[in-house]
Amino acid sequence: MTSKKYKIILLEDDETLGYLLLEYLKMNHFEMFWAKNSVMCYKMLEENFYDLAILDVMLPDIDGFSFAQKIKNMHPNLPFLFLTARSLKIDVLKGFSLGAVDYLKKPIDEEVLVLRINALLSRLKTQNRNLKTKDSFKLNQYLFNAKKQELQFKDKIISLTNRESELLQYLIAHKNSLCTHKEILTHLWGKNDYFNKKSLNVFITRLRKYLSEDLSVKIENVHNRGFILKSD
Repeated sequence: MTSKKYKIILLEDDETLGYLLLEYLKMNHFEMFWAKNSVMCYKMLEENFYDLAILDVMLPDIDGFSFAQKIKNMHPNLPFLFLTARSLKIDVLKGFSLGAVDYLKKPIDEEVLVLRINALLSRLKTQNRNLKTKDSFKLNQYLFNAKKQELQFKDKIISLTNRESELLQYLIAHKNSLCTHKEILTHLWGKNDYFNKKSLNVFITRLRKYLSEDLSVKIENVHNRGFILKSD
């Protein structure tokens, strides 16, 4: 069975470095996409799903930190790392405070970069696998058994369909964070399109009904962006 090729988007305005990194990472079995400016990168992020973003900080059209904050607001579940010549401690701390999974300083050995990326993706993969293998989740007064596909409130047990169970597990995994339409559809349906989005809305309506017994649990709609499962 062929292992998954991780999709990585690289934001780098330097033509020479961008080309070298693109080709080297392709040689190491990553599916690479290169954006030469923030506008191009933002458009690509809106149109496709990526497993990781590699961002430069010193960009001609925008400060890389500001851009990272922008994409974090729009794509909160996309892990990103900085690869930059800005190596002052204050810059490193700022990078991590924005949620970066790593902060790498230029110039960097390409082999080291590959090792760091593999380590990051392996850790994220393990976290996701641990989540998938977990059976029970507490959601305030609800108990959700993912293996049995059952949602329990006090003595009342609701049997969920496979899709309802997958969706609820995904929302619980990202509780109190924005889950964009694209992220949910790509994760559960494998495709972000109009018809799947209509189906998603139906399943969200069902889950809201199931969760209506506990007023401290709610699925909020963020207009044109996605949903947030809110729980105290």
